[in-house]
Amino acid sequence: MRPFLERIQDDRPLIYDGGFGSELFARGIELTNSALANELHPDDVVGIHTDYIQAGSDIIGTNTFVASFPHLEMAGKDPSESDDLVKRAVEHARTAIEKSGKEVYLAGSVGPLPGAIEADSGGTDFGIANDIAREAHERVGTALAEGGVDFFCIETMFSAKEAAIAANEVRKFGLPIAVNLTYKYTRDRKSGQIIYKTDWGHSAADLLDLLSSGEFSDGDDLLGYIQILGLNCGAESRRDEHTGMPYAIHGVRELKAAMEKKGIAPKKMMTYPNAGKAQLDKDHKTYYNQSPEEMAGYIPELLDSGADIIGGCCGTGVEHIRAYRGAVDKGMVI
Repeated sequence: MRPFLERIQDDRPLIYDGGFGSELFARGIELTNSALANELHPDDVVGIHTDYIQAGSDIIGTNTFVASFPHLEMAGKDPSESDDLVKRAVEHARTAIEKSGKEVYLAGSVGPLPGAIEADSGGTDFGIANDIAREAHERVGTALAEGGVDFFCIETMFSAKEAAIAANEVRKFGLPIAVNLTYKYTRDRKSGQIIYKTDWGHSAADLLDLLSSGEFSDGDDLLGYIQILGLNCGAESRRDEHTGMPYAIHGVRELKAAMEKKGIAPKKMMTYPNAGKAQLDKDHKTYYNQSPEEMAGYIPELLDSGADIIGGCCGTGVEHIRAYRGAVDKGMVI
């Protein structure tokens, strides 16, 4: 199989997988922390990865989104379990890839910590100390690298500062890095322009500034270590036109525009949005309002916006990815 860095130079898009926690729920597995499934339900973890591969994923992500030791502490677990849970996650994903016989890349998921960090909150009274954030991301990164992931996927970051800290900690392993933030709809009061920003008010332009400033990397420009930029999830609860696929399309365009404005060399673009807005059915169970067919219908526009790696987050499942695969393959034939 071609090295991941070589593969992403192709014009052919890559399909990422979909939500993991929702697939655990679909199997009747409800845990205080989804990473615990790596130990408690290994066959199901392998099975979910296998389902996504069979549906057409070119890349799958490890079940490590909430595997850091602060997350385990929040779940009442021993923080020392973090390293083992991460390594098990990589093993399960590799098992699924090997059994499939297909050429599939493995992304090491590095999620946000369970709360604000000191760099954003201004202190440790209400924030997680920066040193703890660094240690948590370094430990997850170490276990992922030792396990044998193809690249790091820093994801669902509500803070560009935490994203910079995470990127600085994992760059030491010499693997490709993707950085994905989660944005919300905002409108500039003066210009009326729609600008996506994180919960901490960080726009795509702010992310580029923070990564290049060296503030969280001993003066080094982190952009030189990052090959992929993007956005995932999406927290808009009121506007259909800025959830799911429309959110992904607009967000990719904003990222590309920000890089062009700052004269930054193009990066590969990654996006994996929620399946629209979360809704409650008559039984008060959560569902998302964008079907596999609806999301797949946006694939041509999403690729035209500049996306290179596409997948799904909350509410997206195996059938969404199957529909993506069909839409991408159809476009390549045409």
